Amino acid sequence: MLKRKIERELDRFYASNGKKALLITGARQVGKTFIIREFGKRYRSFVEINFLEQVEARELFENAKNSSDLLLRLSAVTTVPLIPGETLIFLDEVQECREIVTAVKFLVEEGSYRYILSGSLLGVDLKNIRSVPVGYMDILDMYPLDFEEFAAANGVADRVLSALRDSYEQITPVDPVVHEKMMDLFRLYLIVGGMPAAVMQYLETNNLQEVIREQRSIITLYKQDIARYDPDNKLYLEEIFDLIPSELNAKNKRFILKNLNENLRFSRYNNSFLWLKDAGVALPTYCANEPVSPLVLSKSTNLFKLFLADIGLLAAMYSDGIQVKILNREKDINFGSIYENFAAQELKAHGFDLYYFNSRMQGELDFLIEQNGDVLPIEIKSGKDFTRHVALNNVMSNEDYAIPKAYLFHNGNVSSNGKTVYYPIYFLMFVVKQTDPGDLIYKVDLSGLT
Repeated sequence: MLKRKIERELDRFYASNGKKALLITGARQVGKTFIIREFGKRYRSFVEINFLEQVEARELFENAKNSSDLLLRLSAVTTVPLIPGETLIFLDEVQECREIVTAVKFLVEEGSYRYILSGSLLGVDLKNIRSVPVGYMDILDMYPLDFEEFAAANGVADRVLSALRDSYEQITPVDPVVHEKMMDLFRLYLIVGGMPAAVMQYLETNNLQEVIREQRSIITLYKQDIARYDPDNKLYLEEIFDLIPSELNAKNKRFILKNLNENLRFSRYNNSFLWLKDAGVALPTYCANEPVSPLVLSKSTNLFKLFLADIGLLAAMYSDGIQVKILNREKDINFGSIYENFAAQELKAHGFDLYYFNSRMQGELDFLIEQNGDVLPIEIKSGKDFTRHVALNNVMSNEDYAIPKAYLFHNGNVSSNGKTVYYPIYFLMFVVKQTDPGDLIYKVDLSGLT
């Protein structure tokens, strides 16, 4: 079984007081249902209801009067015993059931059982579920396997990953033999990607043709869902989806509307871009006009790059045998765009909002993220001339920005020069957002006022 980092969040849910449900969202085929079923084995009783496959189950939540009525209806559609305090109820494909938000609130407040919900963001109705107050429901986003998960799946030992993390934190070189092997694994990841079915196909067969067939079936499924969920805009959506590889191959990697079939205003296509983003299929990276925190204040919503959510699916969308070229390290591939897509996928999976910076005067930076209150510029280099980075030098020397450090990821080993740290490209697996700062206790001094 593939080990996933989201299991740690499920451990927290299992140990919690049961006063909240848990909603796990993400694109189709990222492994949501499998991981929840495995988690369900911890409970004495596990009930699964799929609103896509069990049409009659949707009627359970229509016009239900209260929690007792809901539980009565639940018991009518399952042969699994409902044991108070020892039952997990899994509600899958919740985007198909509009009444689920109100219903789960009643059920959580009633308190007899635990509830996990799952749904694909390819269902537009799921956006409404995500927007409700979270007082009774926590939400987790699930992504394809990141590179660290992929490395573990391929047998890289924990002690090796721990030693690599030490090199990252202490800015010390990796053993040359280990570095070359990790670079080989990285190139494999560019082909296989992180969709669980593709990863399992590789682990079981080592046959990249079988992997590509699995990936293309996932792409076909995505297109079928596009047609099913948004028939009015499916032509725009498919067109944008199909253009992602060629747009990334362009010089500036920005999405240009004139490359679409119709010369329409951005506002006409905007919903389609947002739909693909909400679906977890595409990763827009917006231009920030200034590399200053908070980046959202200088975000340009009509200027962005569009990456695919899985690097393996991106490789499968190319039709020129790019997989062999990657393994052979052929020079006619635009590795820059492929490396950047990998970086976007890693950073997004690690909790970061995606930005880049572009200025006529200073140049362009591949990514900007915010870490510990500071802006962190990230450059991605696929060639040998990685020490030449004019834009990065310009930004780092600008006293108005006061940026403390920058990372540059490349094919070589660890080194540093001034405020810039040079890391192997696979070290992006260690750039993680700090989501739990711990207690933040503050008390106002009111002496003399009381």
